[in-house]
Amino acid sequence: MASRNILVVDDEIGIRELLRDILEDEGHHITLAENAQAARDARLKQRPDLVLLDIWMPDCDGISLLKEWGNAGLLTMPVVMMSGHGTIDTAVEATRIGAFDFLEKPIALQKLLKTVAAALKHAENHPKTEMNLASFGKSLVINELKQRLEQISRSKNALLLIGKKGGSVELCARFLHSTGTPWLGLTEYEKLANAPLEILELARDGVVFIDEIAALQKTEQKGLQLLLAKAEKYQVRVVCASASTLPQLASNPLFDYTLLQTLSQSTLKVPALNDHKEDIPDLATAMASLLVETSGADYKSFDVAALNALRNADWPGDLAELEAVVQNAMLSSLTDKITLNDVTRVLEQFTSSETGPSSAAQLPVELTQPLREARDDFERFYFQHHMKLINNNMSKLAEISGLERTHLYRKLKQLGIKIKG
Repeated sequence: MASRNILVVDDEIGIRELLRDILEDEGHHITLAENAQAARDARLKQRPDLVLLDIWMPDCDGISLLKEWGNAGLLTMPVVMMSGHGTIDTAVEATRIGAFDFLEKPIALQKLLKTVAAALKHAENHPKTEMNLASFGKSLVINELKQRLEQISRSKNALLLIGKKGGSVELCARFLHSTGTPWLGLTEYEKLANAPLEILELARDGVVFIDEIAALQKTEQKGLQLLLAKAEKYQVRVVCASASTLPQLASNPLFDYTLLQTLSQSTLKVPALNDHKEDIPDLATAMASLLVETSGADYKSFDVAALNALRNADWPGDLAELEAVVQNAMLSSLTDKITLNDVTRVLEQFTSSETGPSSAAQLPVELTQPLREARDDFERFYFQHHMKLINNNMSKLAEISGLERTHLYRKLKQLGIKIKG
């Protein structure tokens, strides 16, 4: 078996070192933690392939730590619980929360090796860490949002989510998606016009997500109306989203009024990041951990002043902007810890005078020229502005602009904007 990273968490030094010696002899790389806090720090710096976690520890018991990781979206590796006072009830509780298995002390060598091998094999199919509503914060605003989504999840009715581009709309849609069922995020809206029933067949028993209904053309709107009418037959939940409010959609002469009536029967406003700033410190830490796992960056924690600065900042670009700031700070900080100076330096790059209240007067658009040329100048400015904010991330640019990827690339080429790698 290939060498894996295993985190051993136990308050007894003799057990920690014995497990380390045995597992190192098997060729694995072992990290030791003497309590829950040390385990938390180790988990944030690197996602281990397996955790051996003692239940009885002085600062925080293993079951509570397991729950904490689960609620924060960090339980993306198998965890084997260990206890010298094990009972059937404890083992059942641990596995219900998400533990892979349970070892009773004193641990027999063969039992240990067999369980570790099974857990590492299971790890190959474990979900990858990703942002989700579970890791989204503990504020009243977010708790109420989760409760409303839980309530909505009990039926398969269509839902219209109203929220900012670059925000948490898709995370809300994914909250309604059951593991093991299809998830179909539509990026090619033409399919709505050409093959709405094919979409339903592909998403049978799952979720279809349409990220901006205001971008749909008339034929696509008619296709969506048919898709909504037939969704129950296929046991498909249709979740639509828009950055426009219901009155704005209603005032749009190009948007089908009958479709709007259908969608407005179940709507939910998704709070912006500025509505729950108290969650920003936890979000920033989760984003930093995710960046370590997805890109191999070195983990750096934020000091208290840096987290306060993030919480007090304004976030017009919502989650996408916070993520970009966290990534910038992680990659450009010269020390092991991200400081207030780091955050201030990065935030200044995101809050140029172009985004201030007088930005309209500073738009580089010559208003005396024909409309088409003026529109091209504005679009060029718009895309270049956002590409700078999000480090040329095309997925995020598509999300912010509400354009399907193929259309976005075509638009950038038409405007003469080069896409940097």
